[in-house]
Order: sequence, then structure tokens, then C-alpha cells
Amino acid sequence: MRSVSKKIWNILRSDAQAQIDADALLSGYLQCMVLKRDSLDDALAHMLSEKLSTFCVPTTVLRDIFDPALTAAPEIGDAAAADLEAISSRDPAALGMIEPFLHYKGFHALEAFRLSHWLWLQGRKPLALFLHHRIAEVFSVDIHPAARIGKGIFIDHATGVVIGETAVVGDNVSLLHEVTLGGTGKERGDRHPKVGNGVLIGAGAKILGNVRIGDGAKIGAGSVVLDHVPAHTTAAGVPARIVGHPRSESPALSMDQSIDIEAQIDQSYFGSML
Repeated sequence: MRSVSKKIWNILRSDAQAQIDADALLSGYLQCMVLKRDSLDDALAHMLSEKLSTFCVPTTVLRDIFDPALTAAPEIGDAAAADLEAISSRDPAALGMIEPFLHYKGFHALEAFRLSHWLWLQGRKPLALFLHHRIAEVFSVDIHPAARIGKGIFIDHATGVVIGETAVVGDNVSLLHEVTLGGTGKERGDRHPKVGNGVLIGAGAKILGNVRIGDGAKIGAGSVVLDHVPAHTTAAGVPARIVGHPRSESPALSMDQSIDIEAQIDQSYFGSML
């Protein structure tokens, strides 16, 4: 995967230079954020330390946290490269990869989460929770550092996204703003959703409890999901029910949020496991 990170890094540098050529007023900013950096990892650590720093925890302190993490866990940078590829291929508004890297708070929150998750696994929970707080404060995205999230993730718009402590998100998932992967109350233990690969979750959808969303499923915007959703089905409504099947094997990749309702679907199918 390091080769992918290098490829993405070369694209970012090319995009940055193209933006300077188009508008020289951005030169200083793009030099600082990209062109003076040594690698994708270096640029990522610099950008996130700038965005998450406070008066009491300045950028130099955060660099002392992020740099060792990215060195010890190169999979963090590799996941960031995969996330950038996902965004640039799925978002028609993205101008190359430089715009998501510099300006998409869903990307920023996700990569900062990956660092907080690494700290959590190292037993540095107070520091991980500090980052959790700062990510929510700066980006309006609340992802618990204990959650597990795959690569190739696109969090579009991102405002109001909540992902709970025991949630699991697979690879190549797309979700939009105000999505909640939450619990149903005060229960403890394994209490949050498990989202498979290639799943598309529409804006404002709430998936609550330790339920399984199967690979290639689609959750309609504004839905409230309280039960398992089998692979390659579409669930929509409040409460959600199975209304059809996505047009593609991985709806997250096509980003097609339309709902083709199919009549007479047996509701017992909704509760079945994979």
C-alpha cells in the first residue's frame, strides 16, 4: 500500500502546483500545506496539527503525537490515500484530490479519528479522548476512538455524523451528513451497528443498536434502522423496512441514492442475518 500513498502524494503535488499556476495568491498556502512537505504522512500530520491545535496544545505538541503514530502505523497513511481515492472517484464536486485533502472536513475528521484510534489501542486513552473532543469541536463529527473503520471511506459533507464506541464500518463505505451509528439507550457492551463493505448510508439515517448492515446494502436518507439489513438490499422508512435491492453490488461506489421500491417483499427477510 505504500506505493499507493506515493502515487496519491504525487497527484496531490501536481494538483497543488496547478492551483498555484491558476491563482498565485494561493502559493504560500499550498507551499506550506503540500509542496514543502516530504510525503503524504508529513502533509497529513502538518494539516491536522494546524486544524486541531489549541492555545494549551499547540501544533508542535500535536506533531510530536502524530509523527510517531504515522511512522509506527503506516497503515494510517495508506488508509488516508485510499480515502482520498474514494472521495475523488465518488464526489462529482471534488476538484481532483487537492480539494478533499485541504478542505473536506469529512476527510479531516476521519484521518484524525484514525490517529486517535491508534492512540486508543496503545492504551493512551486520555490523549485519544482529547483528540475525540477536538475532532467533534472543530469538524462537527463525533467518532469514538474505539470504533473500527475500514479504508476507502467517503463521509460526504460530514456535519453531524456520530459513530459510537463499538461500531464497526467495513471497507469502501459511503455515508452522508447527520448519519448516526448509535446505541438504543443505556445498555453497555457491544451495542453499536456493524456496517459491511460497499454500503451506502443516506443523509440523516439513524442506525441504532447492535445490528448488522450486510455488504452492498443501501440505507435510504432519513431512515431509522432498528433491525438487521441483509446484504444487497435497500432499507428505507421510519422504522425502516426492506423496499428493494440496489442497482449495483456496491452502492457506496455509485453513490446512487434513488430508491426503487419493490412491492410484496416478505418482512421476515428484514430480520434475517447474513
